[in-house]
Amino acid sequence: RLFAHWEAVASTHRVSLPRDMAGPIAQMARHSQAREPVPYVSLSQHGKCEEAAYEERRYPAGKWACVTMGEPLYEQSISMSFMKLMRYICKENSVGCHLGMTVPVLNEIHLTKEGTELEREVLTAYYLPGEFQQNPPVPMDPEIHIIERAPVRVITRVFYGMTTEETILREISLFWELLGSTDTVLRETYIVASYENPSVPQRRNEIWFICRA
Repeated sequence: RLFAHWEAVASTHRVSLPRDMAGPIAQMARHSQAREPVPYVSLSQHGKCEEAAYEERRYPAGKWACVTMGEPLYEQSISMSFMKLMRYICKENSVGCHLGMTVPVLNEIHLTKEGTELEREVLTAYYLPGEFQQNPPVPMDPEIHIIERAPVRVITRVFYGMTTEETILREISLFWELLGSTDTVLRETYIVASYENPSVPQRRNEIWFICRA
């Protein structure tokens, strides 16, 4: 039943779910309560009409497992990448055990020069749990790379629901309206942070604007 549910979710992303994902899906469901947050420091919060509109944070350097995909649709790229990462997290690694889930999973995107659509290539990144930061398990999949990401300062804003090219472009545009004219953040590279698995209908996401060094 669980596999059928995920199969239905995958079809909304126009991706077919391979049968060998049944094991990782069952494992993820078993461990769904234990999710380690990616460490960060909150620098400031900015409200609008009594509610937090956006937050500035600093994330330290850390090791991430990354996959880059360039499928025709954004949601196809992130689905294919996350399936690879799920296999790595669940068993296909040099220690042969479940590594544990961390949140959020990051999807780094680039806008075309005109800023009207996304570039095809999306980098999906999973933060390695604290116990594996010093000595990351080696992925069996050659398309997964362990990368040390530099410290980064970001301005973040929450949004809920599906993440498609259309919804992401809309969120970027809304965030720019909120921030007004500023040259302190990058204009061509953004991050979509996902806090829940794709089967959660109103799942929590954030759009991250990356501060210039």
